[in-house]
Amino acid sequence: MPDRPVLRLKPKANARAIRRGAPWVFDNELVLDRRTKALAPGSIARLEDAERTPLGTVAVNTASRITGRMLDRDAEAVIDGAWLQGRLSRALALRERLYDAPFYRLVHAEGDGMPGVVIDRFGDTAVIQPNAAWAEVLLEPLTDALVAVTGVTNVLKNSGGRGRALEGLDDADAVLRGTAPDAPVPVAMNGATYMADLMGGQKTGLFYDQRDNHAFAARLAGDARVLDVFSHVGGFALAALAGGASRALAVDGSAPALDLATRGAEASGFADRFETRQGDAFATMEALAEEGATFDLVICDPPAFAPGKPALEKGLRAYERVARLAAPLVAEGGTLVLCSCSHAADLSAFTGACLRGIGRAHRWAQLLHTGGAGPDHPLLPQLAESGYLKALVFRL
Repeated sequence: MPDRPVLRLKPKANARAIRRGAPWVFDNELVLDRRTKALAPGSIARLEDAERTPLGTVAVNTASRITGRMLDRDAEAVIDGAWLQGRLSRALALRERLYDAPFYRLVHAEGDGMPGVVIDRFGDTAVIQPNAAWAEVLLEPLTDALVAVTGVTNVLKNSGGRGRALEGLDDADAVLRGTAPDAPVPVAMNGATYMADLMGGQKTGLFYDQRDNHAFAARLAGDARVLDVFSHVGGFALAALAGGASRALAVDGSAPALDLATRGAEASGFADRFETRQGDAFATMEALAEEGATFDLVICDPPAFAPGKPALEKGLRAYERVARLAAPLVAEGGTLVLCSCSHAADLSAFTGACLRGIGRAHRWAQLLHTGGAGPDHPLLPQLAESGYLKALVFRL
């Protein structure tokens, strides 16, 4: 194997963190000389500490603040089709233990040892989000490996991930193998059927990460009147109806998402108990309060209000406002579920914002349950950002 380029840490960089599993190396930790800066985005290099001791094999992108992404602790690892198949096989083995049908997140980026790569599976179709330059460069062998390991016949590329812009990548979607489904794909979860739009929907078409939180909320839904705000394709609402809810109202700003939710309710046999209201979530909650409406179970699962540290303060105020507007809609003794998918807002900060909002609504809360993403979204303990999802279940 020819000599590969070297990425070297500065003397004061925290090599110990890398040795203990940290997956990212930032630009201010590295000696970025002319040769290093000339490396093409997605290049594979050997990472060394300041004393030239090898630390592992990294993917390089000097155009990104995350300049090095750890691929393998072996500094001589060959990142080729066989390596990709090994990573995918290990990921698949876990999911096949967890789920009896091929509908799950197959690869959860750093949590599965494939930094920046997200792959969601929908039966015989897989959707790849290559959110790091190395995965874009190796997209063809990655697709080949995915087909070989899983047997899927269709592979789609979704370029809507926020991280792609930070990596200097385009936002063009593509069909990499087979064909794109010509209709939404039905996905059975928690006793309901969801409709996933793999080409025109949000992210890869469905949010698998909330599966376990849907199930927990459904346990509290027996004969309940349910309000699902920021519902997307009806995630919590349909699960609650499967759990025995008497009625569910789904609120979202997207007409296409609510149409998919309605189609999911029809496919699940819940159409007579399900209704939708399109509009701004904040304005709709205010309107419902003015109407005197109350519900036994209210869920708010908004988009990431604090996707990065610069947006944290503003995002926490938004989460507080969600809680303040949602709490008055919860009947006495009812349940309020508040969720955050913001990387920058950790559990403590998010909980504080929720409690401030509930307090400003003059309600008293018991915290029943704290949930995160399901096990097909494994955390890398050395990367706090991989534990992005938080779901708090309160009794008011």
